[in-house]
Amino acid sequence: MFDAISPPTASEGRPETPTPAEPPLLHLIGVSKRFGGLPAVDNLSVAVRRGEVLGIIGPNGAGKSTLVNLIGGALAPTAGTVLYQGQDISRLPAHRRAQLGIARTFQVTQPFAGLDVRDNVLVGALFGRQRPRRAAAMRVADDVLERVGLAHKAALKGDQLTTADRKRLELARALATNPRLLLLDEVMAGLTPTEVTQAVALIREINRTGVTVVVIEHIMRAITGVSDRIVVMHHGRKIADDEPERVLSDPQVIEAYLGERYAKQRQAQRSAFGVRRSDSPQGTRANAEERTPNAERSTQAEQEGGTASP
Repeated sequence: MFDAISPPTASEGRPETPTPAEPPLLHLIGVSKRFGGLPAVDNLSVAVRRGEVLGIIGPNGAGKSTLVNLIGGALAPTAGTVLYQGQDISRLPAHRRAQLGIARTFQVTQPFAGLDVRDNVLVGALFGRQRPRRAAAMRVADDVLERVGLAHKAALKGDQLTTADRKRLELARALATNPRLLLLDEVMAGLTPTEVTQAVALIREINRTGVTVVVIEHIMRAITGVSDRIVVMHHGRKIADDEPERVLSDPQVIEAYLGERYAKQRQAQRSAFGVRRSDSPQGTRANAEERTPNAERSTQAEQEGGTASP
């Protein structure tokens, strides 16, 4: 039976993992970002392979949203280099990166309140990678709205949507740009268990079309279910980078982020149900939104780095 929270299998049509020799789609080399001398991201190096889903986890204040802002162009690095398809984009503005195929969502949803849902998505189509004429852009918007399940709400204003629908609109606007690289900043926060399951399935579907995805999330069952690989950040630094099962068993990750209680619960579940099995996607909110005890930590550096406007 298909379970959108379970790790993907080869039969689901996921793009094949590229060979290690293939140049990464995105490569951050020694990237740092400081706010008033305080490092939000500190000498971080990470490569994102073409076609993969890379999860990024860590306590609030770890620098995750700042990292997304550095990749998306809302912030420029204090030091280091951001390479995209081999090109140095460290100083390119956000709109130029969008035209190159980098799209993102924002942790705090920010719809254009005066526009209806369809026009919100139209903005993404008009200013994305292909920049079609208006008639073609409208068709793109309609297709994307159908894809994310918002077609029946196309005439509503952006500020009339529920939290879940605002998340879908945020994703739709990013998809309308026709991205090669999609950055998702906590798109599942605040969703119900069923909505989380739907979001995970949609991310997998997007990835199957060839879009490389970087996803930040605190809901552990979701992030482990959708990711090929997970990077863990703590105090702006990378402390782990590996397959989900190995990362979640790493003593340093348990100490910095997951906590002993989570580790013991996970071990008990693994013993009872096996490594690859998960609870029903229709389970309780506590199961579907399995957040780590340390997920609420915050620092001024992360707050400053994670609130940029689109």
